[in-house]
Amino acid sequence: MQTLSTRQVYENPWMRLREDKIRRADGSEGIYAVVDKPTYALIIPLDGDRLHMVEQFRYPIGLRRWEFPQGTAPGMADTDPLELARRELREETGLRAGQMVELGLLDVAAGMSSQRGRVFLATELTEGPHEREHEEQDMRTAWIERKEFEAMIQREEVTDAQSIAAYAMLLMRERQ
Repeated sequence: MQTLSTRQVYENPWMRLREDKIRRADGSEGIYAVVDKPTYALIIPLDGDRLHMVEQFRYPIGLRRWEFPQGTAPGMADTDPLELARRELREETGLRAGQMVELGLLDVAAGMSSQRGRVFLATELTEGPHEREHEEQDMRTAWIERKEFEAMIQREEVTDAQSIAAYAMLLMRERQ
């Protein structure tokens, strides 16, 4: 596909929406809407057989959801993924990781968004105060046993695609 023109439709501090006029391989033209968001970090805090999860209200689906800590830098800044992971872990949970290992890369919704995410495993954890942003004031956290986490996926209590995919990355790493 060839991009013929781009027009920004909307922007706020967290994302941009653009509409691209495109030419397909067969020569036909069309439009493509793209949500541009910065790279995010997702962190799996692991202590023995326990995972540290966060639960918060997700406005677009109108539900509270359990997921792994994750987020982007303020103002759509391009930040070092490891630095971002450490900050998001501290902000959302108060945890500090003695060891942080990158597990892989996820594309959020490649059919409509440019956003990608780096997944990290956080171990050797120590607790401290969280530093949540105003939008995260209703966030709750809990240590959840892995068997319970998997049961929560089956019961559709954990539906965050990035958290489920990140957990699959953890399982594959453990099998190496």
